[in-house]
Parts: sequence; C-alpha cells; structure tokens
Amino acid sequence: MHPGLTRGGDGGIPLRLAAIDFGGTRIGRAVGDDTVNVASPRPPLTATGTLSKDAAALIEWAKQEEAVALVLGLPLQSDGGETKMSRVCRKLGELLAVHIPVHMVDEWMTSHEAETAMVDAGLKGSQRRHASDGEAACRILERFMEQRGESG
Repeated sequence: MHPGLTRGGDGGIPLRLAAIDFGGTRIGRAVGDDTVNVASPRPPLTATGTLSKDAAALIEWAKQEEAVALVLGLPLQSDGGETKMSRVCRKLGELLAVHIPVHMVDEWMTSHEAETAMVDAGLKGSQRRHASDGEAACRILERFMEQRGESG
C-alpha cells in the first residue's frame, strides 16, 4: 500500500483519486475511486509549456474533482531508465506535491494499451485521437489501484 492512503475498499471511506498523463501538447486526465478500481477519463487539458501554470491548472482540477491524491504517469524506458520527459514529470510532481499527495506510476505501455482498447471497441481514428490522453490516464490510475491492491 502506498503511504498515507487507506483503502476505501477495506472498509474505509472510498478514496477519490485523479490521474495525469502529462504530455508536451496535451495533459490526459482521469478520476476514479478505490472501491471499484475503475477510472473514468476526463477531457484533456492543453499544456501551456510552463510547468508552474500546468501544475496550477491541475491542482484546481483535482480540487474540483475532490481528489485526495494525484497519480502521475512516469514515462520511463522499457528497462526502467529515465527519459527527458520522466525528468519533466518528476519536476511537475514536485510542484503538485506542495498542494496534494502525488504518487508516481511507471506509465510504460499505457498509451499502447489505451489505443488497443479503443481499436477493439471500434472507435474510428478521429475518435481515438480525441480520447487517447484520457484513456491513457485511466490506464495509469488503474495500474496504481491494482498495485495498491496487491500490496495492501
């Protein structure tokens, strides 16, 4: 179990969690609670190119969603090594963590998983492009909730 969080599914109050798939152009978002381990996508935000502005917008969104923690996808290499974008995400996480608990999750293959699921669901290319960021954020949040269930 991740520090500071008690699972609602274990008899506590359900935890509302929000996930972020951070990109240079768009920021995928999703929310869910830990009693059902299912996430729901939200429309993406447009990245501003300034981490502090993006962090402020994400904090405001998390408050609106009544999230108790953020789960931030960390784009590591397949061998677990850092990337330029993973370092950017770590910096974003530091900015967010001043206001709300932040948990990092390896997001390796989440975009691919989301794309495959949308193809399997019969979504057309334009529909997939519009939904891909939120669906990737869903995979990040679901991965976090699964990991919590395995360790708690």
